[in-house]
Amino acid sequence: MALFEKFRDAMRDKDVDAMAAMMSDDFTFVRHQSGQNLDKAGTIEMMRGLFASGGANAQDMRKIYENDEVLVTHELIDFGDGSRESVLSAQLVRDGKLVRLETGATPVRK
Repeated sequence: MALFEKFRDAMRDKDVDAMAAMMSDDFTFVRHQSGQNLDKAGTIEMMRGLFASGGANAQDMRKIYENDEVLVTHELIDFGDGSRESVLSAQLVRDGKLVRLETGATPVRK
């Protein structure tokens, strides 16, 4: 299974352990909208909180591009507070694991 399918399935199933297994030990999450950078542990903690609260429901996730070095995706994410964002993600890949995830998000009206 390609990395995209694993990533999409983990997001759909809100499976933080599956997401963590896809991340390299030196993983970094760069959130351009907030200017925040998180390491692997911080990203996992954030995801557990979002998923536990019922937030971050990814809709219509699609692959823009994927090869052995990069994965680019787009999805609409519905959050627990009722907001929705259009999210473009660029993910660097090394040895089959995510090394860096950068997102750009735009608020969307429902």
